[in-house]
Amino acid sequence: MIASRHSPSQSRGVARLVRRRIECGGERLWRFEDFGDLPFTALAKALSRLTRAGAIHRVGRGVYYRSRPTAFGRGKPNPAAIQRLSARLMDIFPSGIAAANLLGFTAQNARNSKIAAGAMRLPHKLIGHETVIHIRRPEAWASLSETDAAFLDFLRHAGRASKLSPEETVRRTVELVSERGRFERLLQVADSEPPRVRAILGALGEQLQKSPTALRRLRDSLNPSCTFVFGNLAGLPYARAWRAKKLRRDRTNICDDAGSQ
Repeated sequence: MIASRHSPSQSRGVARLVRRRIECGGERLWRFEDFGDLPFTALAKALSRLTRAGAIHRVGRGVYYRSRPTAFGRGKPNPAAIQRLSARLMDIFPSGIAAANLLGFTAQNARNSKIAAGAMRLPHKLIGHETVIHIRRPEAWASLSETDAAFLDFLRHAGRASKLSPEETVRRTVELVSERGRFERLLQVADSEPPRVRAILGALGEQLQKSPTALRRLRDSLNPSCTFVFGNLAGLPYARAWRAKKLRRDRTNICDDAGSQ
């Protein structure tokens, strides 16, 4: 961003340029970085004037939205625009039903959106007050694709968001983790995952006959006195070998991480 002194005529020129770009951009979200070639002070004043005039809306610090007129008043930011901007602000991923939907476990769409993110918070004005944000996602997730992260989220919830039968849920899970390189990519971030996820990954890896060394490393990371809730994935052939919880009367310690939501 250029920060320099500018005359009133230059400020007016910047204001005209900003307005023209925004008007030509249609319905979308704007940030200061979108005007990196313009003087910061003049840009801030131009955006402030446009906000007061109702031409744009300030939805968060340094974030503005140009709406389109509708029969019911001004429009709200559409999900696609939010997703594009959010991808630039931070790494966010679908969670819960949204993750299950992406992976093919359900056709249902959540009434209240859920996303998984890092420690940085997005303004609710930007993503919607009804959106639930899970911010306890490791930095390692930044290296994952949207589908890989959704799969990890699905494992964190032990497949509870699946609307398939338990047998079909297991079949679909194995199908997804069998895709080229996925197990290895997930293994790279396994150390930052709750014990339940590592146990489920171990059961999947053993079924796929993955590297014994990698599987031994996963097993060694688990407390041998604990059992883990596999939920809808309890039907995995090697679930019991990876200490899936049997029944409620199972008196061994259940060591699922309560902070994995």
